[in-house]
Amino acid sequence: MASGSSTGGAGNGNFVIKPWELHGEGREFEKISADFGKAVGTLEQALTALGSPWGLDKPGSGFAAVYQEAHGGLLGGLRGLAGQLGQVGSGLHTMAERTADADTSAAAGFGGRPAGPGGPVRPGATPVAGTAVPKDMSA
Repeated sequence: MASGSSTGGAGNGNFVIKPWELHGEGREFEKISADFGKAVGTLEQALTALGSPWGLDKPGSGFAAVYQEAHGGLLGGLRGLAGQLGQVGSGLHTMAERTADADTSAAAGFGGRPAGPGGPVRPGATPVAGTAVPKDMSA
């Protein structure tokens, strides 16, 4: 998570989640996922371009049998990892939205406005219609 997402020293019990930072981190994971997926595609093309250089003799055939199984497992695992990185990004977006919704609901219940980049909840404030926690301040 981005620097500054949690605050407080030892034993003070404070924890702060900033939805806009979670969205930013979610976008980072989605970018890493896309870049990793492209790298896996490039690797797959490069390995395919090599063809079958091991030959058809007994040692070459033995190597080919082991290589083909490992090759499929490796590429499948790498593609799966790229997908899981993207899912982490989606999960961070979901967490940010749920955090913002919970903060908005809690602030409205206490007659204030949610904390956000604009400042803290003002004691005794009257909720303003349509006031919501910013979804993303980093873009």
